[in-house]
Amino acid sequence: MAADRPDLKTAAVAITLVGGPDGLAFLLTRRAAAMRRHAGQWALPGGRADPGESAPEAARRELGEELGLHLGADAELGLLDDYATRSGYVITPVVLWAGAATDLAPNPEEVGEVHRVPLAHIDVEPRFLAIPESDAPVIQLPLFGRYLHAPTGAVLHQFREVVLHGRHTRVAHLEQPVFAWR
Repeated sequence: MAADRPDLKTAAVAITLVGGPDGLAFLLTRRAAAMRRHAGQWALPGGRADPGESAPEAARRELGEELGLHLGADAELGLLDDYATRSGYVITPVVLWAGAATDLAPNPEEVGEVHRVPLAHIDVEPRFLAIPESDAPVIQLPLFGRYLHAPTGAVLHQFREVVLHGRHTRVAHLEQPVFAWR
């Protein structure tokens, strides 16, 4: 829980479920190339919580700012485990239902691409790597012919395990690659 790590800044990400002709999917973005931090990285919509803002409120606000998708509290389906990052944040993943979500308006200052990813695409086994800088394994989740790393890869792996397979799975111990430590 974020309360357990007062040394970290609080943040939230939205695992936004959408329906469509290809079945159930979630929204995944690629950060704009001009972003100051983590430019071009794959990410769930989200960011730092404002003072006094809950994780679900922050996730919904960030979803609105990044994709122009404004959801109320009734869209909240639940939370996954917090994930502490090497860059000084504790991220709370918030699962949201957005229906068809046909009217997305990505903010070009924050979002380079937005994708509707069918849930079947994350129903794959991740790869775990050992690195000399950490005793914890680095998670790599295959998607789009490449690998998503933690925190996004870890959050989506937990979502897959819990929602698609009903398995109680923790991911806070999974490491980020060294390039994400700043």
